[in-house]
Amino acid sequence: MQAFAGEPTRIQRGDVEAKFQIFLTLLAVLAGTALLARRVNIAPAILLLIAGITLAFIPGMPAIELPPDLILLLVLPPLIYSASVAMSWREFCANLRAIGLLAIGCVIFTACAVAAASHYLIGLPWPVGLLLGAIVAPPDVVAPLAIARKLGLPRRIVVVLEGEGLANDATALILYRFAVAAIMTGAFSLTKASGTFVAIMAGELAFGVAVGWLSLRLRHWVRDPQIEITLSLLTPYIAYWIPEHHGGSGVIATVACGLYISWNGPLLISAATRLQGIFFWDLVIYLIEGMLFLLTGFQLRALLERSKEFAFGDILTATLLVAAIVIAARFVWVYPAFYLPRLLSRSLRARDPYPSWRTVFVIGFTGVRGAVSLAAALALPYALPGGETFPYRDLILFVTFGVILITLVGLGLTLPAVVRLLGITHVGHREQIAEHDDEIVARREALAAAQASLKKITDDRELTDEVLKLLHARHQTRASLLPDPIGSPDHEASAVGIALVRELIAVERKFIHAQLRAGKITDEARRRIERDLDLEEASLANREAAPGPL
Repeated sequence: MQAFAGEPTRIQRGDVEAKFQIFLTLLAVLAGTALLARRVNIAPAILLLIAGITLAFIPGMPAIELPPDLILLLVLPPLIYSASVAMSWREFCANLRAIGLLAIGCVIFTACAVAAASHYLIGLPWPVGLLLGAIVAPPDVVAPLAIARKLGLPRRIVVVLEGEGLANDATALILYRFAVAAIMTGAFSLTKASGTFVAIMAGELAFGVAVGWLSLRLRHWVRDPQIEITLSLLTPYIAYWIPEHHGGSGVIATVACGLYISWNGPLLISAATRLQGIFFWDLVIYLIEGMLFLLTGFQLRALLERSKEFAFGDILTATLLVAAIVIAARFVWVYPAFYLPRLLSRSLRARDPYPSWRTVFVIGFTGVRGAVSLAAALALPYALPGGETFPYRDLILFVTFGVILITLVGLGLTLPAVVRLLGITHVGHREQIAEHDDEIVARREALAAAQASLKKITDDRELTDEVLKLLHARHQTRASLLPDPIGSPDHEASAVGIALVRELIAVERKFIHAQLRAGKITDEARRRIERDLDLEEASLANREAAPGPL
C-alpha cells in the first residue's frame, strides 16, 4: 500500500524535474543569445525568436505551449507598467495627439484594412476578418523600442513609439472582444460598441489613476524597501486585472497608473527603495522579455502540426497578404495623421511645424508585431456556443505567427540600415549632447540652491565648526564630481579621470578583501564599505552615459 501510494509522488517528481531542466535550458539560451546579440549588434528579440524556432525542431525537445493567460494576465501588466513608469508624463502629454492617432486611429484603420483584404481576397467572413485584423494590428511594445533606443533615434520618435506601444494594445484587445462576441452571437452593433469603447477608456483612466494614488500612499506609509518593492509588483496586476475581469482591456488602467507614479513618485519613494527597485525591475523585465520572444518562437512547431487541414500554399498566401496589408496600412495612415492636422490648423502649424518626411517614414517602418498578438490568437475559443468549431481558428494562429516573424525579422533587421540611410541618427546625437549639457546645468543649479540653503541654515542655527566643515566638504566633493560639457576642452580629461577613479576603486576592493581574509574587519564591515564603493562606481557609470562623437 505504501509503495502504491509513493508511485504518484515519483512520477510527479520526474515531471517537475523535466520541466525544471527545460527552464534551465531556456535560461541558458536566453543568456547566450543576449551575449551573441551584443557581439553581432542585432536586437536580442530577433535572435531570441529565431533561437526559439530552432530549439522547437531539435529532436527530443518537448513541445512547449504558450498559455495565452500567461501573457495577458501575468506578463503583459508588468511590461506595460514598467514602460509607463519609465516614460515622461510631460512628454507623453506633449505628444498625445500623435500617440492617440497611432494607438487608436492606426490600429482601427489597420484592423479594417486587414478585414477588407481577407474578406475580398481570401474569402474570410467579415467578423473573422475583423478578428484577424484586431489581433495583428497593434505593434509590439518591446522590440521596436529596444531597436529604436539602440539606434539613437531622436527623442520625439522614441516617445511617440513608446506611447503608441503602451496604449495600442487596449484598442486592439477591445476590438478583439467585440469581434469574438460578434462571431459567437452572430450580432454586432456599431453604435453600442462605440459607446462601450469610450466608456471603457474613461473608466480605466480613472481607475488607473486611483490605483497609482493608493499605491504611492501605501508605499510612503510603509517606508520599508522590501515591502515597497512587493507593493510595486502588485500594483500593475491590480490595475490590470480588475478592469479586464469586468470586460475592459486593463491596458489603459495600467498605463495611467504607471504614468501617475512616474510623475508623482520621486518625492514619495525613498532612496533605498528606488535603488533596490531599479535593479529588481531591470532583472524582472529582462527575463520576461527574453522568455517571451523565446517561447514565441517555440510555437511554430505546434502551429505547423495544427495547420495540416489547410493547404500550405493557402496558408503562405494568406500570411504574406496579411503581412503586406499590415505594413502598407501603417504607411498609408502615418503620413495623413502627421500632416493633415497641421494642414487644417494654422495654430497647430505655428506651435508644432511639419515633421520631416524622414521622421514619419521611420515611425511607419517600426510596425513590429510581437507576442501579445500571438497570445490573443491563442486565447480564441475552440468552439462556438452551439458546439461548432470556431471558424478559421488554426488559420488565424498561423497567419498571426507569420506576421510576427516577417515584421520582427524583416523590419527589425533592416531598420538600422534605413535609419543610417535617412541620416536620422545625427539629429538624435545632437539631442543627446544638448540633453547632457542641460543636465550639467541643472546639477550645478541644484548644488547652488543647496549652497544657498546651507548659508541660511548656518545663519538660523547654531552649528559647530566640525558640522560646518562636513557640510562644506560634501558640497565641494559633489561640485568636483560634476562632468564637463561635451564641447568643452576638459571633457576628454574628465573621461580619463573617470577611468582612473575606476582603477582606484578596484585597488580599494582588493585591499578590503585582503583585510577581511586577514581577520582585521568583519563581513558586515566589508559589505558596508563595498556598498559605498558600488554607489561610487554606479555614479561613474552615470557620468559615462554621455554620448560620444559620431
